[in-house]
Amino acid sequence: MEVPVGPGPRQAGGGLGATRSSSSGRAARTAEMPWARFSAWLECVCVVTFDLELGQALELVYPSDFRLTDKEKSSICYLAFPDSHSGCLGDTQFSFRMRQCGGQRSLWQVDDRSYNNKAPLALQREPAHYLGYVYFRQVKDSSVKRGYFQKSLVLVSRLPFVRLFQSLLSLIAPEYFEKLAPCLEAVCNEIDQWPAPVPGQTLNLPIMGVVIQVRIPSRVDKLESSPPKQCDQENLLPAPVVLTSVHELDLFRCFRPVLTHVQTLWELMLLGEPLVVLAPSPDVSSELVLALTSCLQPLKFCCDFRPYFTIHDSEFKELTTRTQAPPNVVLGVTNPFFIKTLQHWPHVLRIGEPKMSGDLPKQVKLKKPSRLKTLDTKPGLYTSYTAHLHRDKALLKRLLKGVQKKRPWDVQSALLRRHLLELTQSFIIPLEHYMASLMPLQKNITPWKSPPQICPFRQDDFLRSLEHAGPQLTCILKGDWLGLYRRFFKSPHFDGWYRQRHKEMAQKLEALHLEAICEANIEAWMKDKSEVEVVDLVLKLREKLVRAQGHQLPVKEVTLQRAQLYIDTVIGSLPKDLQAVLCPP
Repeated sequence: MEVPVGPGPRQAGGGLGATRSSSSGRAARTAEMPWARFSAWLECVCVVTFDLELGQALELVYPSDFRLTDKEKSSICYLAFPDSHSGCLGDTQFSFRMRQCGGQRSLWQVDDRSYNNKAPLALQREPAHYLGYVYFRQVKDSSVKRGYFQKSLVLVSRLPFVRLFQSLLSLIAPEYFEKLAPCLEAVCNEIDQWPAPVPGQTLNLPIMGVVIQVRIPSRVDKLESSPPKQCDQENLLPAPVVLTSVHELDLFRCFRPVLTHVQTLWELMLLGEPLVVLAPSPDVSSELVLALTSCLQPLKFCCDFRPYFTIHDSEFKELTTRTQAPPNVVLGVTNPFFIKTLQHWPHVLRIGEPKMSGDLPKQVKLKKPSRLKTLDTKPGLYTSYTAHLHRDKALLKRLLKGVQKKRPWDVQSALLRRHLLELTQSFIIPLEHYMASLMPLQKNITPWKSPPQICPFRQDDFLRSLEHAGPQLTCILKGDWLGLYRRFFKSPHFDGWYRQRHKEMAQKLEALHLEAICEANIEAWMKDKSEVEVVDLVLKLREKLVRAQGHQLPVKEVTLQRAQLYIDTVIGSLPKDLQAVLCPP
């Protein structure tokens, strides 16, 4: 059964989103911060239905005072339904990512800094995009004119917790499709009782009579191929459903048809190359795109990516134009029309229908882009790219042996994740070592002078350092590592990595400078200083203190206390009129 596309999505009237909840639970909460806890997890919940006259229609948005622009509503409507080529019968779960438009969102605001400062870079809140997690149902229904019930429940968030939100949808959506609005209102009120996601904490999240236990990853976690085990310290009834990860997908299942090309795909992701993933359905396309963008961890994926993208998207023309080079984006699509539209793209991955048998599916072949001409193009990785590194045959043998021995898929995924993690770390460690060498020595940081500058990153110097401190120290793979680094320097990921590391080093430098000031004899320094110099010191110390207290500087609490004491001491030494200016009542 095809999902038809109408003239365009429009707002359908009525429904839960039409009025604000007035339940007693809602009334009991603080008026100044409505939906504060809910908004720590989700932006809103949307229901998209198919209307014979309107096409895809936004039936409701909840909470009702969350503001979506018309363009965002249109995008959600189209992205919430599989296109007509997918033929998804039954229940389908997938995800999408769309650009935010400007304008005020809601009556509440979530401060991202506290979470982002502690979260792994790859799991920080999206600053400019929404992530949509979709549960779509299409089943025969004789009571409907078209003969089919077609509806999607969409969780809109800025958190990339795909595993958590998919699990949440699998609980909520079937119940919602049966009971509709009252069920959704109750669920949203339950989420509004959840504690905020705090990196490093294990949380128990009650929903519809079930407790989901999750651990929010932290930036200081030891990188492993599998997440830390959950620990339940409370005697919870009912016993919690433990999610081993809020974000990790089943990598082995996602990569099954392309295992022989995992390293080539890893290189393409590392270099930020434009890639189209053409899959038979949005669940396959979105999972594969998310798997590809996650295979660089702990590196943050700095390019654009769209797990599911349609020809109706408001950015369709922008991303498919032939007037300029293809953008650095990974597109997940299901409409074969994209093969013709994106023929000029350098890399196209065509995936066939998934086969869930125990055997390894037929691997897609590497093919030249010139063979990508017809709408019935066969599965394959169409690219003229030649991998810099040799294929790890030992990994493929281990995975194949696991298939033959019917090894659990989560174990297979752990093997694959560890391989990709070690590969990325082997590539990044030399960069980290070289970057660390650019940091000024601590002995050169003196309290009464501006801290020294970080030395510039010189690519030639780095490449020369690889001879004795390169990836060969931690990785057995042979190949043209130098060539890979040279191309990496031109990619968005080098720029993103360098900016982040430089920012962290600059903050560390400033923190060390603050510590040096706090350890100095400030009274001895003030003896021969003018009032202007003393006031200047107060202002600079205050600025550093404000930045440090805003978690922007890595300093200890004792240093902050000492800095405040120094400020008070310095101000106390000034004339009364200046004290009044610096410390107004």
